[in-house]
Amino acid sequence: MRELFLELKNFMEIGKFITFEGPEGSGKSTHVKRLTQFLEDQGIDVVATREPGGTALGERIRNMIQHSADEEIPVYRTELLLFLASRAQHVEQLIIPKIKAGSWVLCDRFYDSTMAYQGYGRGLDLQELKRLNSFAVNGLNPDLTILIDVSPETSRKRLAHRHSSGEIKPDRIEKEEAEFHERLRSGFLEMAEQEQDRFYVVNAERDRHVVMEDIRSFITNRFFSPPTP
Repeated sequence: MRELFLELKNFMEIGKFITFEGPEGSGKSTHVKRLTQFLEDQGIDVVATREPGGTALGERIRNMIQHSADEEIPVYRTELLLFLASRAQHVEQLIIPKIKAGSWVLCDRFYDSTMAYQGYGRGLDLQELKRLNSFAVNGLNPDLTILIDVSPETSRKRLAHRHSSGEIKPDRIEKEEAEFHERLRSGFLEMAEQEQDRFYVVNAERDRHVVMEDIRSFITNRFFSPPTP
């Protein structure tokens, strides 16, 4: 299979940009790592990153948003603007240069999370969020968005297991009420329905190995099928 991938790489002039979205505890980070390894095994240069974060400035913003050391909780508009600031830096400093260099960029969250969390979750105006996101990304859109979908019940169970040891503390978003997380999931699924060409929805209630094979198969069929003569 590796020879097939290397041969078909010649049909792509630049890299690809794939984002992973989903509720808390859906397993996005795990599947970003596994897809990174799979693609690297095929000889593809891959950059795995995350939002907020991805750059030194972005990581500082991430810490500010998730864990406020001085206990000053940002208001919704401040929270939004911090996410957008991190994203603008991320796009210009890392994502676009890597794509232009021919790398595949896999990103754990991107602008759909802003729509879901600040829009569907917080109740901020969706059209205004689209406009602000467009400014922050400077015209960049994902080639593919993989939505790792789980129910709010499964999400809560996974988060509880993750935090049971006490080594990882829940962040502000994870502490939100159940209704907030239900709105998130509904928002993600609504966006996926609206943009079916860009989104691929993966049922992550299944065994993680089955989920990964589902993602691998879709990536293979989407990006590595021979071009039509």
